[in-house]
Amino acid sequence: MSTPKETAKHLIDHMSDQASWEDIMYELYVRHKIEAGLKASEENRTVSHEDAKQRLLKNAG
Repeated sequence: MSTPKETAKHLIDHMSDQASWEDIMYELYVRHKIEAGLKASEENRTVSHEDAKQRLLKNAG
């Protein structure tokens, strides 16, 4: 498993030389969110699609 710093370096190294600060920050943000979601899944900290749907519908009305 790589460290966050190694992952960030890898992402940046594989981006276009024309990438803007916004492009870089977006890629890092998305990668962070994906990693957090995978960790939550491994720790069984998720809800089913049906539960999520019910929560949204309950809050919408």
